[in-house]
Amino acid sequence: MTAPVSPATEGSTADLSATELLAAYRSGELSPVRATQDALDRVEQLNTQVNAYCLLDPAGALDAARASEQRWRRGEPMGVLDGVPTSIKDILLTKGWPTLRGSHTVDESGPWEVDGPPVARVKEQGAVLLGKTTTPELAWKGVTDSPRFGVTGNPWRPELTAGGSSGGSAAAVALGMGALSLGTDGGGSVRIPASFSGIVAHKPTYGRVPHHPGSPFGTLAHVGPMTRTAADAALLLDVVAGFDARDAWALAAMDRSCLSALGDGVSGLRIAASPTLGFVSVHPEVAAAFEAAVAVFGSLGAEVSAVDPGFTDPVEAFHVLWFAGAAKSTENLDGAARARLDPGLAEIVDAGGRYSAIDYLSAMAVRNELGTRMGAFHQDYPLLLTPTMPIAAFAGGVEVPPGWDGRRWTSWTPFTYPFNMTQQPAVSVPCGFTSDGLPIGLQIVGPRHADAAVLAAAHAYQQATDWHRRRPPLLG
Repeated sequence: MTAPVSPATEGSTADLSATELLAAYRSGELSPVRATQDALDRVEQLNTQVNAYCLLDPAGALDAARASEQRWRRGEPMGVLDGVPTSIKDILLTKGWPTLRGSHTVDESGPWEVDGPPVARVKEQGAVLLGKTTTPELAWKGVTDSPRFGVTGNPWRPELTAGGSSGGSAAAVALGMGALSLGTDGGGSVRIPASFSGIVAHKPTYGRVPHHPGSPFGTLAHVGPMTRTAADAALLLDVVAGFDARDAWALAAMDRSCLSALGDGVSGLRIAASPTLGFVSVHPEVAAAFEAAVAVFGSLGAEVSAVDPGFTDPVEAFHVLWFAGAAKSTENLDGAARARLDPGLAEIVDAGGRYSAIDYLSAMAVRNELGTRMGAFHQDYPLLLTPTMPIAAFAGGVEVPPGWDGRRWTSWTPFTYPFNMTQQPAVSVPCGFTSDGLPIGLQIVGPRHADAAVLAAAHAYQQATDWHRRRPPLLG
């Protein structure tokens, strides 16, 4: 495909969103081959600084891009993602590529013969898969460093953490190493790195995106889109959502696509704004950015009230569920393999193995009560706004910030894991920067099944602000 280049496609196309790329393919202004090569060039230029990819397949990506180019030339795109450079978190099964999960305990030889449902769906829609992105071992924590692949750096300052556990995906998207990525979120794992890296990430309603094989962390673990815009997140969610018989919890297809709902906005909605959930200590710069973001929703016609949802921190119950999942994920390892685990993971595995069935069911009772409370809350307030994180990114390679009062990653992620327990949709969008130039995220939470409304609110906010257009210093 040879076509004139518009101002929108001058320079590197790696900075274009998926929706912009697709429009340029459709008009003939841009080839998927060029877009793929530009994304691969970004990986070559910057991956050594941030360690976002643990597997890269340039030859396979360019072959797929050339096939996509031919389809666009004939006016017969394969699907709604045809030719869009995309990455996959190294937790999701991908046929032909090893899924090593950041662990020395996984045998690279495979066999790797199955695509997980969301991976199969992006392939079916023509996405160009570049490779797999880094994760902490078995996706166990809210930062991204692993025994197998090392530390993933923040795209704004590589010596800091990108967050986790989908930190590789966040860094890749922020730096134009592919417009789209599929991440996973069991306690904040797409939203934490989105906040720290200045991108958009959506944790869907549980079951909205089918998962196979099921996560050992059970019904806490979601699959979700990681992008630079809410529009791209809606596009990707529409592709990967829907029933799959291999997932016992999979929901039926949505009545309406999230992409078609983006124009709904927030005018007339009753929205609750909770800067602390009633129990969180928030950094003053995060609090100021959140207050400014709340004001934007008021300017868009929403009726915004300062209201806490009325629950206390459910972290102890979350720990029981999460640590038990970690124990389940390693139950077949022998002593030698266990000795190679990330020490923090080994600690929670030991704790999880000591819980009784009564302990687990008691934690589930806390979870159920929390879900009931939030269901009632959303009868009055269809959306809830909170900061995504109470702090900005900190040093890479550690589980908690230096000097922090708390040993586990959950001590600094109190805005995210409650909504895994309730299975609600929640999106993080950029809403500002600290005085030293680090991104701050806004979280928008809705009742179960309200993914379209959550993404429409995120889109309305992004249309009114330009935080998502800022470029990391690594991009010059």
